[in-house]
Amino acid sequence: MALSWIFSAALVLAPDAGDAPLLQENLLAAAKLESKDAWGAAVLYCAAARKGSIEAQYRLGMLYAFGEGVPENRKMAATLFSSAAEQGHMRAQAMLETIRLGASVLPPCIMSDVKPEKLPELAAPVLPVLNASQQKIARIVQQIALWHDVDPQFALSIARVESQLNPQALSLKSAQGVMQLIPETAERFNVRDAFNASQNIRGGVRYLRWLLDRYQGNVVLVAASYNAGEKVVDRYRGVPPYPETRDYVAKVMKLYPYAQHKMKQHYISKAQMRPVL
Repeated sequence: MALSWIFSAALVLAPDAGDAPLLQENLLAAAKLESKDAWGAAVLYCAAARKGSIEAQYRLGMLYAFGEGVPENRKMAATLFSSAAEQGHMRAQAMLETIRLGASVLPPCIMSDVKPEKLPELAAPVLPVLNASQQKIARIVQQIALWHDVDPQFALSIARVESQLNPQALSLKSAQGVMQLIPETAERFNVRDAFNASQNIRGGVRYLRWLLDRYQGNVVLVAASYNAGEKVVDRYRGVPPYPETRDYVAKVMKLYPYAQHKMKQHYISKAQMRPVL
């Protein structure tokens, strides 16, 4: 079902040429504000979105998706991404694929000139031993992991060992981004831009979910496969005798010391594997 009509019905004013410079100015101000005051940025995005800004719809969706400044609301995020994607916003389309949900729920600040609900200051825990940039990436990893039924701590352990949560990381083997996707894996899991953090993490987490289904939640085999590939693990019927892979598995297990994936059992006992799209 098309969602742009729902959104357009909520607009206070249709955008016109006279609004364009002011909208652009507000968007730039909001983007600069995000890292310091995400709720203040949400207020500006709401106002711009009511005026018809597609970019504001996308950016407000990102704040709702990851609970930055406003309470996390996956349905509102999906609705905003759907509306922006229908109007040609490619990053919104990518996030719609990441969030894995269709919805028709707009934030109240889009429906009328009210402030968005503010996230309580203590609602988002500060992750230890990580700098501010790593903490932001870690929250994205954890959220996308939840959306794909992967234990957030397991996904975060893989991400830390792979790239130390660096979106620009590039290995000598051309593994790219936070969870170090090689080009073949990126293509396999429909990642168009491996240096885009959310796209990359989505691809890496989908691969983890696929491996968890394949190996029935065996953390050692999943970690070994993520490093060396499932064909190698299958050939050796366990962790291959590669020093790099054995060291990799040891590092992951130090961060995630469980033999079995800790999410609810029904997530890891499905007989039928999820399709690779």
